[in-house]
Amino acid sequence: MKKFHIDEPSEIGKKNIRLSKSDFMDVKDELTEMAVRKEIRNLIKKEAITIPIEIGDTVLGGKFKNKKIKVKSIGRNEKGDLTINGKSILKVRLKPQPNIFDEGVNDPGIFKAVFLAGGPGSGKSYVASQLFGIPEKINTSTYGLKLVNQDTELERFLQKYFGTVDIDNMPDELFRQLTDPSDDDYSGMRTHTKGLSKQRLKNYTKGRLGVIIDGTGHKFNSVKNERQDLMKLGYDTFMVFVNTSLEVAQKRNEERPRVLPKNVVEDYWKNVQKNMAVFQGLFGNANFLLVDNNQHLNPKQAQKKFNMLVGKGISKFIKRPIKNKQAKKWIEKQKLLGKR
Repeated sequence: MKKFHIDEPSEIGKKNIRLSKSDFMDVKDELTEMAVRKEIRNLIKKEAITIPIEIGDTVLGGKFKNKKIKVKSIGRNEKGDLTINGKSILKVRLKPQPNIFDEGVNDPGIFKAVFLAGGPGSGKSYVASQLFGIPEKINTSTYGLKLVNQDTELERFLQKYFGTVDIDNMPDELFRQLTDPSDDDYSGMRTHTKGLSKQRLKNYTKGRLGVIIDGTGHKFNSVKNERQDLMKLGYDTFMVFVNTSLEVAQKRNEERPRVLPKNVVEDYWKNVQKNMAVFQGLFGNANFLLVDNNQHLNPKQAQKKFNMLVGKGISKFIKRPIKNKQAKKWIEKQKLLGKR
């Protein structure tokens, strides 16, 4: 490549000398490197520079800066430039770190929905906390799945406006006003709390986060339709069915903060029992886990039992690779957009 000074008198008025694209890029790279080196020297004079590289780290070098190089030494050359393995730091680049957006879309809980079924007093909340590692008063499991429970919203309202969650000790008239939409003086509270839960679920599924839907399962069609909606979004679905005898359910109901009338517990229990077989058929054996929760277990026994159940179904389901085409398309789109 011919070198000349454009301000030399001998060159003025002569025919322009065109540079090839490769020559132009060489000049550009050289000028850029010179400018960067000058700026680095100026910074060194003013203050020490901290670079996020330590001995043992991996950087990228080579002609295209895509060759992995292990950092063995960090120093300076005779010009004062920072060096890695004796070469100027300008000759290497940092290895790209995992994108936080990729971590979101590759989270093991994404596009996973677990339905909990079991009547009042079955111990669903306890089983869920043991199976999914949900700490008390926190609605996120160790797998990253978000818990949605409309009873939580209802209890919050009851405590706020009535100072108690014990429905059984409320006057029958007040109980109907709170829970029965057909009552002439229905307050709308139950409908409102259901709406809040639906909105919470909608917010979670908008980001395709993994969810645990805590319900009784006494209405088969409601579960079936909700499952279908989630599958259209790309979700894989699973059901944990917590089973107890009616006697055990009634006894545990009496021990709960929010005690339900005995006839309500019995009605729910009968409907849930009736739906057990159809739920198993709907989700399939591979995606249906039946948990017998009749026994009272000490902590050691409970840990052994739930560790076995997690290994038997939950862990495999959550770690199962996503195969749904709709889900794969959504993930690829989010990666392109740089969103979680």
